[in-house]
Amino acid sequence: MVHTKKKRIGHERRRRRIRQRVCGTSQRPRLAVFRSLKHIYAQIINDELGKTLVEASSLSPELKPTLSNGGNIAAAESVGALIAQKAKQQQIEVVVFDRGGHIYHGRVKALAEAAKEEGLRF
Repeated sequence: MVHTKKKRIGHERRRRRIRQRVCGTSQRPRLAVFRSLKHIYAQIINDELGKTLVEASSLSPELKPTLSNGGNIAAAESVGALIAQKAKQQQIEVVVFDRGGHIYHGRVKALAEAAKEEGLRF
């Protein structure tokens, strides 16, 4: 129990430290990633206005029928591609990446790489 609490506290510290440095503007909004055990979520946020401009997740109606599991690398790649496509429709080409306290590995990396392949620049 103690080990789990330490991990959660460490994750929260990393997330806050990242958010102190990473801020989304209207010219360069923030691509925020949230990862749970079952799903992965991504939002493009303008922090100046406090508005979410674009969102996609493994629960999105476009992806849910095609995904058998929302918590794996394949789902993260699909979400990354979808968020990049939606961003292009909103004329968003450049973002700053907020990994949400997670290391740049696994599902977080797969989402970011898929978004880059679709033309979103970090």
